[in-house]
Amino acid sequence: MLSERELEARNEILWENYIMKVQIESRVIGDLALNHIIPTAVKYQMQLIDAAKGLKEIKVDNASTLSMITKISEHIDGVRNGVLDMIEERKRINKIEDGREKAIEYCNNIKHKYFDKIRYNVDKLELFVDDEDWPLVKYREMLFVH
Repeated sequence: MLSERELEARNEILWENYIMKVQIESRVIGDLALNHIIPTAVKYQMQLIDAAKGLKEIKVDNASTLSMITKISEHIDGVRNGVLDMIEERKRINKIEDGREKAIEYCNNIKHKYFDKIRYNVDKLELFVDDEDWPLVKYREMLFVH
């Protein structure tokens, strides 16, 4: 049987482990988003912009291409803003001293608030960007990897 002090120490260790896992995951999400996903999406968007200009020059309707460019911009902004907001929220939470309170804040205000929001926009960008240009394995490709 553990004493009250030992139980508190054990809980503190569990909270610290949880906080560390969410911190690492959020940093990896931020790194992948800012250094891989967004640059790839912007590069693809620029290809579409060139295509839209070419279509306009030869007097072909480019409304569909322009719509894609706009949607890509919205998702790029969603990823970027989500990551930057998440970083600011992490800075705020890291000032909390109580381990339990900090763990709850990481759960509610990092993991649940930002991970899904960022993921949603990245998933949408994955559908737009050409397979050869996408820097990561796409979900549909994972289904067939043995």
